[in-house]
Amino acid sequence: MMTQLFNKVKVKNVIKIIVRYKAPRDHWSVLKKKKTAKDIALEHFDDFYKSVYGNAWPYIRTALLRKGSKYMAIINNFSDTEKIISDLEASGAFNLKTVYDVHQENIMFRNQHTERPKKKVSTSHEQSNINVASLLMNKNRAEVQSMYPEDYTLSAEPTIIKDEDEASKIDQPIRPMPLQSIESGMENADFDTNRIINPSMGLSSSSLYEYIPATKIKGLEDWVLESDHYKYYQKGADFTVKSEKESTLNFPKHLQIYTYEENNDTRFPHPKRGSTGVYNYYLLDGGSVLPVLALDLQPGDNVLDMCAAPGGKSLAAIQSLMPGVVVLNDIQLSRVNRINNVLDQYISDMGQWEGRLFVTENDARLIQDKDVFNKILVDVPCTTDRLALHEDDNSMFKSTRLKERLNLPQVQTDILTNALKLVAPGGIVVYSTCSLSPIQNDGVVQMALKKSWEETESVMIVKDMSEALNPLRCLYKFGNFGLRYGHIVIPTVKNNWGPIYFCKIQRIR
Repeated sequence: MMTQLFNKVKVKNVIKIIVRYKAPRDHWSVLKKKKTAKDIALEHFDDFYKSVYGNAWPYIRTALLRKGSKYMAIINNFSDTEKIISDLEASGAFNLKTVYDVHQENIMFRNQHTERPKKKVSTSHEQSNINVASLLMNKNRAEVQSMYPEDYTLSAEPTIIKDEDEASKIDQPIRPMPLQSIESGMENADFDTNRIINPSMGLSSSSLYEYIPATKIKGLEDWVLESDHYKYYQKGADFTVKSEKESTLNFPKHLQIYTYEENNDTRFPHPKRGSTGVYNYYLLDGGSVLPVLALDLQPGDNVLDMCAAPGGKSLAAIQSLMPGVVVLNDIQLSRVNRINNVLDQYISDMGQWEGRLFVTENDARLIQDKDVFNKILVDVPCTTDRLALHEDDNSMFKSTRLKERLNLPQVQTDILTNALKLVAPGGIVVYSTCSLSPIQNDGVVQMALKKSWEETESVMIVKDMSEALNPLRCLYKFGNFGLRYGHIVIPTVKNNWGPIYFCKIQRIR
């Protein structure tokens, strides 16, 4: 009896052992421990971009993490144009082209009236700090002066106002150099290698690591070796790509872009429909207008936007009223539908574009319309850095999209390479991303130029637009962190647009 009683007590004690149950997925304790795509993106950027941008990264990071980025308004020429412009100017907005012209005149004036022996080379920081309102006032003064006799003077020269910008240290102008191979450059020990292109160097060469400052990148909870990311880099034949300076940025007459001055965070009101039934302007990130301007649109151009969704850059090109034909392409039906929605909302009379405006659904890597287009915009899929820090659902840093993210440079290179094959001789290709990654930017351009030469022997020229962009330094921070090919708009708290990288390439043969 005692034995049976003991066994019962023993079993009862075993049954009473406390078990801690796992909390459900939506429990606060689980959510607190879970890493979101935004968390992963920020960890990746802190690890990677800090090694690229150094002391400038904290300023860039602060701007990217702000919820509200800054936009510009693309005036819709198919609506009530004059009224729209009048209303925007009454709110304090000004035309980007006017600002560009005023600053360009100011730069030319200073260059012409500075004594050569005492000439002081102005830095990009000094140029960027010229007050926009002051220069516009100067322009108005000149216009008023023209109505008076020549010997009558209105007043003395206006004072140029300067203010310090905590992010000015990231504004370093690119020093353009003719591009040539390292082999030929070794003949002259004093040669500046700032813009040398040497595509013959493969993965085994140390030059590739200029585009891979971090040895590893973060994906899920694991570290992914960069070498796995760059297996597609292969050693190729040496070649030389020339760099050509461009002194002026062309603003099409009918492309009217409005914005607010530095440190003015005034938000444009939500667009409204005008008398023609379409919206009065399109809001586009201030950095995104630059790839469109870099296309240098001319009357009758045949334009291809290879990755057009949602359609803002293509719409800006259409608003120039320059193209003869415009083709807006993207790879997925959902993205094509977004393009069609934008066109329906902003173009009132589609009949006038019949036979000139096309929306297609194709893989940009497989388009075969060779020598048809003389202007091609290649705004490739990328990590979309700003979006990645504010959204989880569509983020490239979701754990399920790790493989897709690692394959991005390969896809980007293939798309740009195809564009370089398709563009007609003499035509322009503009490559752009909204990423700060030197791998997705200059790294992809290098590989595409190399592949294009190997496969077609086409002759390309990279356009150095440093001088052409100088008049816009009052609104943009252009960073040069070892860039050899393109230009990058760095987000700042005072002008929170971008990041946008863009590179202009012309096919000569």
